[in-house]
Amino acid sequence: MIPRWLIWTLVALGCWGIWALLSKMIGDALSPSMNQALSTLGILPVVIGLALSKKGKITGSRKGIAFAFASGLLSGVGNIAYYAVLNSGAKAATVVPLTALYPLVTVLLAVALLKEKVNWIQIAGIILALVAIYFFNVPSEENAFNRWLLLAMIPIVLWGATGLLQKMATNYISGELSAQLFLLAFIPIAIILLFMEPFPKEISSRTWALALLLGFTLALGNVAILVAFASNGKASIIAPLAGLYPLVSIPIAILALGECISPRETIGIATALAAVAALSIESKS
Repeated sequence: MIPRWLIWTLVALGCWGIWALLSKMIGDALSPSMNQALSTLGILPVVIGLALSKKGKITGSRKGIAFAFASGLLSGVGNIAYYAVLNSGAKAATVVPLTALYPLVTVLLAVALLKEKVNWIQIAGIILALVAIYFFNVPSEENAFNRWLLLAMIPIVLWGATGLLQKMATNYISGELSAQLFLLAFIPIAIILLFMEPFPKEISSRTWALALLLGFTLALGNVAILVAFASNGKASIIAPLAGLYPLVSIPIAILALGECISPRETIGIATALAAVAALSIESKS
């Protein structure tokens, strides 16, 4: 029988694979900050559904509540940086697999703080992750340095820390409550961003639809991964597996967005995916 945590991890993978490209499809119609703010409306149906569930009542360990809410704050800030990378002109087919290396941070933190162990295959995954970053930054004739790479490090670090906090939260409270608190943290971020940046004068119906879908797919994916964490899954396995969402994003970016990737970028993408796969392989107890 397929483990419950694996089913929910695959749901998260699919949702995030779609979410990863929606900001690119919005393009310059919205700024990265406004992307984050308006997409928050798309999470509300998920938040309401969680609040109405039996496990959605906000009670229980203060530690769990704090961990879940903090994970949402970190993720929201990381999202803004991610949207900025896509708006910088970088290809989605290269940005998505690079930022998908965030489980590297989760694994390292899980080893240091949760005392989870890594095997030689996972160590090889860490090395492959570093090699992938190198290939994404090999100087080319058109650009001596990929400036977007430095900006991409922000979501990698913040999302990696988010993964750890999500796992820690589910050690104290249910996955459903963890997801609800995680998503609720996006609301104060949205309010602050709306005060900091003028609201766009005109927003097309297409942009509104994409922004709402951006929030909904992100929310549904996070609900799925938190339920996976709460289903006796280990952070060092679930996070890397969910990080394989570029397998969904890359074909869409090439076919739907018409993006082309160079041989160097192909090596970087393949190495990044191999790194995430290696990080997901854990030895039996």
